[in-house]
Amino acid sequence: MPYARLIGFVLVLCACSTLARAADPALFYLYLLNGDTLTSYGEFARIDDRVIFSMPVGGSAEDPRLHVVTLPAGMIDWDRTERHARSARYQRYVATRGEADFEAVTGEVARVLSQIAATTDPRQALAIAEGARRTLSDWPRAHFGYRQDEVRDVVGILDSAIASLRRTTGSSSFELSLIAGAPPVPVEPLAPMPQPRDQINQIFRVVSMTTQASERVALMQSALALLEQPRGSLPGVDVPAMRRAAETSIRQEQSVDARYARMARRLAITVKRHAAAGRVSRAEQVLAELRRQDARMGRQRPEVVVPLEAVVVANIEAARQLRLLRDRRQLRQSLYTHYQRAVGSQILVLVKAKPQLEAIRGLEGPEPRVLAALRARLAGGADQLSRVAVPDDMRAAHDLLVNAWRFADTAARGRYEAIVSGNVATAREASSAAAGSLLLFNRAQQEIRTYLEPPRLP
Repeated sequence: MPYARLIGFVLVLCACSTLARAADPALFYLYLLNGDTLTSYGEFARIDDRVIFSMPVGGSAEDPRLHVVTLPAGMIDWDRTERHARSARYQRYVATRGEADFEAVTGEVARVLSQIAATTDPRQALAIAEGARRTLSDWPRAHFGYRQDEVRDVVGILDSAIASLRRTTGSSSFELSLIAGAPPVPVEPLAPMPQPRDQINQIFRVVSMTTQASERVALMQSALALLEQPRGSLPGVDVPAMRRAAETSIRQEQSVDARYARMARRLAITVKRHAAAGRVSRAEQVLAELRRQDARMGRQRPEVVVPLEAVVVANIEAARQLRLLRDRRQLRQSLYTHYQRAVGSQILVLVKAKPQLEAIRGLEGPEPRVLAALRARLAGGADQLSRVAVPDDMRAAHDLLVNAWRFADTAARGRYEAIVSGNVATAREASSAAAGSLLLFNRAQQEIRTYLEPPRLP
């Protein structure tokens, strides 16, 4: 049968396969629009409008020091860069995994075809052969087109075997699936590990392009470390001049950092003070000053200015909200004052009743004489509170106060009944009522206070 010939062909391919391993890391070139190149140690990543990659900045070829660099993606010649990356990935795959992957797929096909040769059921043999063909048809595109010509030859022989099996089973229809071939990858020279001199030049190029001050300082420090190498290891490099340039750059960056830090501290304190006082126009002036100062210093620290501007804007909004609340309170001041006078004495009653309510909650009193006085003070108070005129926005707080009073009245009466009857269960019910009264009264006081006191920033 034709598939017997195929088994022999696949076995020859497997016997010829050898696994090569590359010790060198994958290096990629990033081609800049200005014609320069940068070396990326390992894959680079393009995220939105930024490109991120690891750049060698010293160490040995076997154990390099790396610095993560972020640059604007618009500086990169992406057509040229991606073309070189495809070539590098292909060569890396061939050197590390290509033969092993090819050996695995051809070995699997050989195993499947051995099953075909061993089966006596033509329909089962046909199903196995078609499955093997589908596996091979998709393989080239998923593996950089590696050895796709050999795969195509195997599929061609497999097609003959399938056609023969279909004739045997009486099946006339045979739908050929196209082989998912991959376009050939033009092989370009691989990027070598840059020499110390090239690394220093690359560092200075990146420093001129990056927008992050902290990254520029870190790169300059890496350059200084490279410049400390023994004499003769940096041919063609003016070491003293480059050292001076790196040290000057670091001092300048640190000086700019200090100026921006002083400005940020001063403006943050100022805008917070104006916001706490509700001075909207003064807070807005801080934003204008921030923009003027940033422009005067050359807009060199967007990583400081952008979050600081957000803080200033947030404080301006807080000042506007505070001013609105204060104006509203002033408009409703007479309502709040009337309410405060109406409930002030009854709030005082509950304040003075707290020790007795605590005693009831703890099942330890108060004495009958004190309890009788408490019952007298609480009697009818909840109904009186219910008749008070309440500003609309204070209704919820006032309801808490009324319910706190009702619970207190229930607790006092329940405790008295427990004393008369000697029933501990009744005393426990009074304890629960006292606990509810204390909880609701504390919440009512807090909420009423927010209306009666001048508004403040949180």
